[in-house]
Amino acid sequence: MAGFFGRYEHSLDAKGRVILPARFRPHFELGGHLSKHYDGCLALWTPDAFDRQMATMETLLQSKREDRNLARVWAAGSQEVEADKQGRIAIPASLRAYAHLETEVLITGAIDRVELWAPEVWRAVASSEEERLLAGVTSESVG
Repeated sequence: MAGFFGRYEHSLDAKGRVILPARFRPHFELGGHLSKHYDGCLALWTPDAFDRQMATMETLLQSKREDRNLARVWAAGSQEVEADKQGRIAIPASLRAYAHLETEVLITGAIDRVELWAPEVWRAVASSEEERLLAGVTSESVG
């Protein structure tokens, strides 16, 4: 798999559903998993990627209290989802609240997962990183 990439703008419908971009849909024919993720977005995982993320979180359960609590919160905030025939997935109200998804959803490819963002949150996160791209600065080039 080449990974997920690209950026797509969609709207939530009255039932809290969002249409997945057509290029992402084949990866979720067997369903997927939606979870709270870093920086205030939601992550949509394929079954295989979710299993890998579960293994990562499982290792945190053997660590310090903060790591155990992160794993617990992550697992409690994860849901199985299925796309309907129109390619829509329902986003539970608790996950919409976490990610501040109200009407518009920015769907981005994030290599091993798909991320769902409130557009204003994405702008805040992406603006400084776009500046780094313009400047040609990476972690490796700073050190």
